[in-house]
Amino acid sequence: MQEKTAFLIMIGICALVLMIGLLKQKAALALNVLVRIVVGCVGIIFLNDFLRQQGIPVAAGLNPLNLLTIGSLGTSGFALIYGILFYSLL
Repeated sequence: MQEKTAFLIMIGICALVLMIGLLKQKAALALNVLVRIVVGCVGIIFLNDFLRQQGIPVAAGLNPLNLLTIGSLGTSGFALIYGILFYSLL
């Protein structure tokens, strides 16, 4: 009985360590997405202002779809949003 209890305790500890590792990775991923969203918001604001000063009628909005695109894809998502807007000018 003692060996079985010790074995179950070791399995429980291993499972706990694995769960902590998974939660740590998920937290790092969530933080990464959040940082991308914040930097993307600032980038959209500055680029919209710059394009307006240059007389180019292109402006990306700060809506959930754009923020999700930038948060998941990063710089390529930012370029995708403005690429679509410039394509619509043609």
